[in-house]
Amino acid sequence: MKKNKKFSLIYFWVISLLIVFSQWLFFPDRPASKKLSYREFLRAVDSGSISRLVIFPDRIVGEFAQEADSSEQALTLAPTAPWRIRIPAIEKQVARQFIVNRLPDMPDPDLLNRLKNSDIDFEGQFESNALRNFFLNWILPVIFFVLLWGFIFRRMGSGNPMLDLGKNKAKIVAESPEHQVMFSDVAGVDEAVEEVKEVVDFLKSPKKFTALGGKLPKGLLLVGPPGTGKTLLAKAVAGEARVPFFNLSGSDFVEMFVGVGAARVRDLFRQAKNMAPCIIFIDEIDAIGKSRGNNMTYGGGYDERENTLNQLLVEMDGFDAGAGVIIIGATNRPEVLDQALLRPGRFDRQVLVDRPDMQGREAIFRVHTRKLKLDPDVDLRKLAAQTPGFAGAEIANVCNEAAILAARNNRHEVTQQDFEAAIERIIAGLEKKNKLIHEKERKIVAYHEAGHAIVGYFTPGAERVHKVSIVPRGMGALGYTLQMPLEDRYLMTRSEILGKIKGLLGGRAAEEIVFNEISTGASNDLERVTQLVRNMIVVYGMSDKMPNVSLVNRSSPGFLGQTAGVERRSEHLEQMIDEETREIINACYLEVKDLLLGKKDLLEKMAAALLEKEVLGSRDIEGILSGKHTA
Repeated sequence: MKKNKKFSLIYFWVISLLIVFSQWLFFPDRPASKKLSYREFLRAVDSGSISRLVIFPDRIVGEFAQEADSSEQALTLAPTAPWRIRIPAIEKQVARQFIVNRLPDMPDPDLLNRLKNSDIDFEGQFESNALRNFFLNWILPVIFFVLLWGFIFRRMGSGNPMLDLGKNKAKIVAESPEHQVMFSDVAGVDEAVEEVKEVVDFLKSPKKFTALGGKLPKGLLLVGPPGTGKTLLAKAVAGEARVPFFNLSGSDFVEMFVGVGAARVRDLFRQAKNMAPCIIFIDEIDAIGKSRGNNMTYGGGYDERENTLNQLLVEMDGFDAGAGVIIIGATNRPEVLDQALLRPGRFDRQVLVDRPDMQGREAIFRVHTRKLKLDPDVDLRKLAAQTPGFAGAEIANVCNEAAILAARNNRHEVTQQDFEAAIERIIAGLEKKNKLIHEKERKIVAYHEAGHAIVGYFTPGAERVHKVSIVPRGMGALGYTLQMPLEDRYLMTRSEILGKIKGLLGGRAAEEIVFNEISTGASNDLERVTQLVRNMIVVYGMSDKMPNVSLVNRSSPGFLGQTAGVERRSEHLEQMIDEETREIINACYLEVKDLLLGKKDLLEKMAAALLEKEVLGSRDIEGILSGKHTA
């Protein structure tokens, strides 16, 4: 933007100077002299009040007798003449002929006799300005067309992508930007930070690594789920190393024109070599780095993406290892990348940037609450415990939502309540307090959610019940029961999975016990129950009839949850899976009904509390259920 303003100012001053100079060249007769009509001029000639005059092709200038002290040099210069008259346009040709032949004839045949009889000193002069003619005929047209074409090409280059198709679209972050990202701004991925710190050491002192004969790494691939901080980590590397940082995405190379992607790759590496040491960061590299064997959409080698990938492979393998150019790629789907791109010598290292654990989430909360005005009672560790599975971007969103809620409620500080409300909003959706619900439906929802809470509270291995609400939220949810683990878990036992299944079935069982009929409110619960049971049988080998057998053919599932496919199974095997799924669900449902029948008084008490307060926190739930707890 600053460069464009500077360029516009240069254009402005050049055009202004041209206008001023052209005024001097085109209009030499400044209004320093007074105009005189031809009739008045003839009267002055006859009366003898004119002392001398000069006749030009298009005007006559002269002096009156009382102004005779002026020099003749001043008189012959038209701009400084005391007065002037204009010869009519129809007489210009005659006047020019008169000047050339040194007064053989006059525009007015009687004028010569009048001048002679009046004893006036007069002469004819043909005005010629070589400098003005040279400037007008040669210099000014060249300057005009140069400025015009420069302006047109600049406008076309800024608005027409056809002129810069082969140029890379990388945004270059300067060595000392205004908002520098450092490693202190990256939290929750300590292992990944330690891995990339070596890149910073290499950029600062490469001789330390080459002195022993080792080769410097060329590429670093960051893999992990969305929102875990891959881009932020790459920017922190550039900030710590204080080197130029080329930031672009894989889709920036792809165009509809053949050869454009490869040309942009060449231009990118050429520019990076000139600015070395530097970092090239390609986000979502799978846009151009997909495996060539699996991509048959466009027909083999004629695919533009494939040509771009081939050029990228050549550039990564071709540039000097000591040139100081490091490539950092980021992707959510490492399983789709071409093997030639992942081999040593191109991307030498793969760094996993995974979802943070509880300590990592607490550190991320500390980073994103630096600029927030927090209430002293805010417990970041408790917030980290309430956000299992959250990535860094989701925690940043929680902090921002909490600040917005505090401002909406006219608070001067962000409280713990604001953070918890923000977490609920992200998990369950926006609260809809104005949604009108029939009283009968509201009662069904209250018993449904109370059933979830009671089964979750009394079932061994189930997650702790944190909050129960019958306030509608999100896309059609009429209520919800929020259960959170006491700590991060990476493995689940069979009893814990069954406890989770029983907790999900508690709502449907409560409806049947109280109303002797069931509703559609348990549709999402039943989907999750069925998926959990099938995973127990097919994926985890927890089947009673087919123990220790995995019945899926899965390659790497990736971080977005895709699977390569399911192995073909016989109809008999599918029937066995369906039968055992139904048996497990029925057994769990019967146990849940027996539990709720034994706790029917607590079910009534909790449903009544929900109908009265609409929202019950962990303390309210503990107060209702703890006194009746049985081993």
